Amino acid sequence: MRSSRQYGPDLTPPWKKQKPAPEVPAEIDLVVEEVTTGFCGAVVRCEKTAQGPTVTLEDRFGKHRAFPMEPRGFLLEGRVVTLVRPSVAAPRTPTRTASGSVAVPGARARVARAGRIYVEGRHDAELVERVWGDDLRIEGVVVEYLEGVDDLPAIVRDFAPGPDARLGVLVDHLVPGSKESRIAAEVTGPDVLVAGHPYIDVWEAVKPSSVGIPAWPAVPRGQDWKTGVCRALGWPENTGAAWQRILRSVRSYKDLEPALLGRVEELIDFVTAPA
Repeated sequence: MRSSRQYGPDLTPPWKKQKPAPEVPAEIDLVVEEVTTGFCGAVVRCEKTAQGPTVTLEDRFGKHRAFPMEPRGFLLEGRVVTLVRPSVAAPRTPTRTASGSVAVPGARARVARAGRIYVEGRHDAELVERVWGDDLRIEGVVVEYLEGVDDLPAIVRDFAPGPDARLGVLVDHLVPGSKESRIAAEVTGPDVLVAGHPYIDVWEAVKPSSVGIPAWPAVPRGQDWKTGVCRALGWPENTGAAWQRILRSVRSYKDLEPALLGRVEELIDFVTAPA
């Protein structure tokens, strides 16, 4: 008697067969965990080798490890996945700037206005450039930074703001009763706008989820805040390297807290308003 059933070479019972894992492109900064070693990190590059494609991960301490991109080899948010090399898409002309404004392809930078925006430090200036750089160039607004808010009264006097040369200032930790609030009240006038956010440092204005941490840690009084953050998060106590890591996580306004977004937009509007 001939059986009506046809069997293939694989005699594994159906209930024991693993379901194929979803394929996920190994995009830069995607955070995954390698299933065998438990090594968790962000994707920094994919490479084609003689043994097959590999992916290199960077953990929170800055350590790199390369792994073969094997089926079911990684966990993504607790799910088993298969990493694949990301496809190379044709370049697209962006329709929006990083700040969310409508992009103007081919627009030339405007000649710099007399008005200026001052921020407290280099990190603040780099973050503003990262998100609002295209907008500022089109509007002709130059961003400069202070070495400290204590210098602000002298800077305002030297700048001599007027209706055709307004001055906007972004201040960290601008909360009632603070030293920053007293200095802001001293210099504010018809042609000077001081706006600020409540964070101790502009690092905190980046959403923790964008950086890959649950929250910004509380640092005890008396400690250098940035060093304390690095220590609490287990990062190397190199604040310059830590900032570059934070800055890389910012791709658009969506990675920033609303308390900073509104203040920067307010300052740009102020210095570009018609005299």
